[in-house]
Amino acid sequence: MSIDKSLIDRINYLSRKSRSEGLTEAEKEEQARVRQQYIDAIKARVKDTLDRVEFVDDPKQAYGETLPNGSCSCTGHSGKHHTH
Repeated sequence: MSIDKSLIDRINYLSRKSRSEGLTEAEKEEQARVRQQYIDAIKARVKDTLDRVEFVDDPKQAYGETLPNGSCSCTGHSGKHHTH
């Protein structure tokens, strides 16, 4: 499930109409449905992000500091000796 412009546009339209003139029963049901679709999509994105989180036992490795073998775990340099 994804969040596309048409879903957000519809949520916003129904919200504006609800405040200005009210919604029919069918529109109220649609509003609840599209809001739930939006919430479900956000939850899926958060879950996907959290599923990719990796825990590191050694905090030094997490911040790109020197590893026990003397090499550096950071990127973007030629591998010359340096400090962080």
